[in-house]
Amino acid sequence: MSKLEEILEFNKNFVENKEYEKYETSKNPKKKMVILSCMDTRLTDLLPRALNIKNGDAKLIKNAGAAIMHPFGSIMRSIIVAVYEFNADEVFVVGHSGCGMCNLNTEGLLQKVKDRGISEETLNTLANGGIDVKGWLHGFDSVEKSIEDSVNMIKNHPLMPEGVAIHGLIIDPATGKLDVHINGYEK
Repeated sequence: MSKLEEILEFNKNFVENKEYEKYETSKNPKKKMVILSCMDTRLTDLLPRALNIKNGDAKLIKNAGAAIMHPFGSIMRSIIVAVYEFNADEVFVVGHSGCGMCNLNTEGLLQKVKDRGISEETLNTLANGGIDVKGWLHGFDSVEKSIEDSVNMIKNHPLMPEGVAIHGLIIDPATGKLDVHINGYEK
């Protein structure tokens, strides 16, 4: 059975048994918060439990490294929409210790790209078009610095209104322990 077939079979039973009812909530976050976190699989259940977040409490955005790479990219767009359209008044950037994006071996990653069939010619075409694929894939050298960069990008964004607290946290993916790196209430 394929993964898709497995999911669809489970989903059929999920809907027939009305298991969705315990997840019914509003599209507006009850705790008026938006969380940007890493896509690390260890955080799927751990992060919401460690933050006492339940379905409907927060807008949750995940990407590689919880890093904002561009001030007008999809991550920042989602945060702006959460603030204006869904009344979020606090943003939490949550990185984690042992993040795979920290000191990512981009040479090794690019070799895997080639091993999966992407030609050197394609990579050269991107480079000739001004796209630094290696730099784009690089990640960051320090979780703390990455959190600072993301918090500063949010805080200084021209569309971010005054009064939105922007926090930076680091979670331990083994224990769920949170450390405050940037307290958004402090100036």
